[in-house]
Amino acid sequence: QTISIAKAGITTVLNSRTSVLAAANPPSGRYDDLKTAQDNIDLQTTILSRFDLIFIVKDVRMYEQDKRIASHIIKVHATGAAASKTTDATEGENWLKRYIEYCRLTCHPRLSERASEMLQNRYVEIRQRMRQQTHESGRASAVPITVRQLEAIIRLSESLAKMRLTHVATEEHVEEAFRLFNVSTLDAARSGINEHLNLTPEIANEIKQAEVQIKRRMGIGSR
Repeated sequence: QTISIAKAGITTVLNSRTSVLAAANPPSGRYDDLKTAQDNIDLQTTILSRFDLIFIVKDVRMYEQDKRIASHIIKVHATGAAASKTTDATEGENWLKRYIEYCRLTCHPRLSERASEMLQNRYVEIRQRMRQQTHESGRASAVPITVRQLEAIIRLSESLAKMRLTHVATEEHVEEAFRLFNVSTLDAARSGINEHLNLTPEIANEIKQAEVQIKRRMGIGSR
């Protein structure tokens, strides 16, 4: 993977060997399902297009889920002190790290011909669906589907093959890569009010104006 730089009269292409894992909060602090994905994400499309996968994590208030999360956090704190005192590393503790390093050094998969054809057809279908969605909603997608996303799916397919020490990425790997892409980036692009309701720009504008009026009449922290 490479990155293009055009700053201070210098134009060049550099190799990028760093993986970036980033997290951010919506502008209002919480994800608002009554807003569109553009309003909730509020980041430039030029930045979003550089991430292979984009996940929206919502803090949904559910009793059983909250109970499991609280139980897990308490166990981590309760056993953390005891675990930190253990200094003798067993033979199998770092097996995953060693396996990943071995995959990186020994396996460099490439797409098969049938996988490449499948990848091309699915990418064109996604572009057509997003174009139709933009035409119906009157607003551009919060996450653009460009050639960068095609390269991301290629990297995912090759990574899945590399995990299995397979030198050829097949249709199975491409299918799994598209599944991951659908439940992450595409789901983020479709999230928000437009996911459940097909609103016209006029109705969406009326809802936004009503929200502004309600916020003006209600004090901060009032119920």
